[in-house]
Amino acid sequence: MGKAAVAKAYADIRAALAVLQAEADGAGPEAFSASDPLAGLADGCLDILAGAREVEAGFAGLKAKAAVTYAESAHAVAGPDAPVQAQEMAVAAEIGCVLALGPRAASSFLAASHVLATTLPRTFAALEAGALSWQHALAMVDETASLDAASAGALEAHFLDPDAPDPARGCPVGQMPAHRFRGKARTWRERHHAESIEIRHAKGVADRRVEFRPDDNGMAWLSAYLRADQALAGWNRLTAAARSMQGPDEHRSMPQLRADTFAEAVLGNRSPAGVTDADGSGAGLSSRIRAQVLVTVPVSSLTGQTDEPAMLDGYGPIPASMARQLVANGAHSFYRVLVDPRDGAPLEIGRTSYRVTKAMRAWLRMRDGKCPFPGCSNNSLDNDADHILAWANGGTTGISNLGQPCRKHHRLRHTTGWTPTPASKHEPPGWLSPTGRHYISELQDWEPPWWPPGVQPQAGDPPDFTGQSLGERALERFLHG
Repeated sequence: MGKAAVAKAYADIRAALAVLQAEADGAGPEAFSASDPLAGLADGCLDILAGAREVEAGFAGLKAKAAVTYAESAHAVAGPDAPVQAQEMAVAAEIGCVLALGPRAASSFLAASHVLATTLPRTFAALEAGALSWQHALAMVDETASLDAASAGALEAHFLDPDAPDPARGCPVGQMPAHRFRGKARTWRERHHAESIEIRHAKGVADRRVEFRPDDNGMAWLSAYLRADQALAGWNRLTAAARSMQGPDEHRSMPQLRADTFAEAVLGNRSPAGVTDADGSGAGLSSRIRAQVLVTVPVSSLTGQTDEPAMLDGYGPIPASMARQLVANGAHSFYRVLVDPRDGAPLEIGRTSYRVTKAMRAWLRMRDGKCPFPGCSNNSLDNDADHILAWANGGTTGISNLGQPCRKHHRLRHTTGWTPTPASKHEPPGWLSPTGRHYISELQDWEPPWWPPGVQPQAGDPPDFTGQSLGERALERFLHG
């Protein structure tokens, strides 16, 4: 069939597109719902969007396969004597012209397509099946770039093989935004391949700097490349300062308040109304607004028995050395958070009164990692603690009845038909949309901590959470020795 088959297939696709466009316009041969045409059209458009996402992913897989096959065929036709570099440039140029891509973009597309087709079979199959987008596939390519074949396969299996020894739970990879998946893949890679994180961190610290970049409309960017804990603490402090200035007479948005507070702190001007220093000078950020960070670090890593990376809430894995420095130099208090050594998940805590304690808020942050609404990345300290089943309706203040939505999605829950679904001690709530669709929240990828040599518990031994553990006694010696 050859070219005729290709031409017919694309003619059929164009005809199908015309049908779908008519349906989206509400001009199909029959309504989605005879009883309520408008509601039926709205629900039908969601079906069209869901199908379009899958088809777009399938087309991305098709483009990748066609590009790789073309490159291999072109190299074979050119023969073994053709200069390799010149032939690669010619192939990339042809693909760039066909897809209307620049030379650099065409080369990047071809390189990523080759990696998918040759070394990431699960990702490529999921892309062709429409379960992953091209952006998800690129994230997998990037996060496996420094791994050997076995390690790359293990990362793939964790997220894409439900029969893997430790499959990712919660929202399927293809149903979360690609940037969220990239962060989760990076976390897995850093935890399982931490051998180079200290070296890379040291290089990053040496490269710290502040940059100025002009922009349009009389504006410019002033950005700083800092250690993750410093940058996150600064962001959280700006957020707290901006939040404290909000009120009925404040017309500025949160992004504007953050920007104004940052500028005034850097330039040494008086702080905005409501933000004064302890000495009354009003210069810079208020000393009463503390920069807060939450670090989850295994006690054996903290005491130097292992080099397991710690988790900086709102950022991801950090070197064990950074965690030790944070704890040794800046921590004023600790919460005794017990984790299940079988899977690393925090254990349930509860409370019988309405008020949510500071410790419980920290626990919620560890359980959820961010606002649990699908796709939201808000992990700031001012997320709300929200009762899923209202206190007035008999709901408790236990972890299993709490979520931590950001302000925007907290309002969405109470002003629209969006409702959270039940949570558990280890899983945040999902969400039910006004159309009845259920969306699963992301879950933290808890894993058992690394045990120091010689102290691996025997299989079947029950965990002992009574009194002070050996690890906690070691922590006491580390902090107060």
